[in-house]
Amino acid sequence: MAQVTVTIDGKAYRMACEEGQEDHLMDLATRFDRYVSHLKSQFGEIGDLRITVMSGIMVMDEMAEMSRKVSLLEAEVANLKSARDGALEHRQQADQALVSTLGELTGRLDALAGKLAGRTTVN
Repeated sequence: MAQVTVTIDGKAYRMACEEGQEDHLMDLATRFDRYVSHLKSQFGEIGDLRITVMSGIMVMDEMAEMSRKVSLLEAEVANLKSARDGALEHRQQADQALVSTLGELTGRLDALAGKLAGRTTVN
C-alpha cells in the first residue's frame, strides 16, 4: 500500500491508498479542503468537527444531485434506445410489406406478360 500526506484545513493527515492512486487521493483531499475553506470563510471558527461535518454534507448533497442527473440521463438513453428499436422494427415491417407488394406485382406482371405473349403467338 502506498501512503500520502494530505492537507485539510492546514492540518496534515497521512493516508494509505492503493499503488497508483496517490495523485487521485491528493486531488480528492484538495477538493475537500476547498469545501472546508469555503465554509470557514462563511462561518468563521465554529469548530473543526462542525466544519468537517458540514463539508461532508455538502459533498453528499452534490453526489445526490449528480446521482439524480445520472438517473435522468440513463432513463433518457433507455427511451432513445427504445424509440430507435421501435423505428427499426417499423422499418423492417415496412420493408417486408414492400417485398411482399413487389412480389405480388411481379406475379401480376408475369401473368400479364404471359397473356400478351399468348396473344402475340396466336396472331
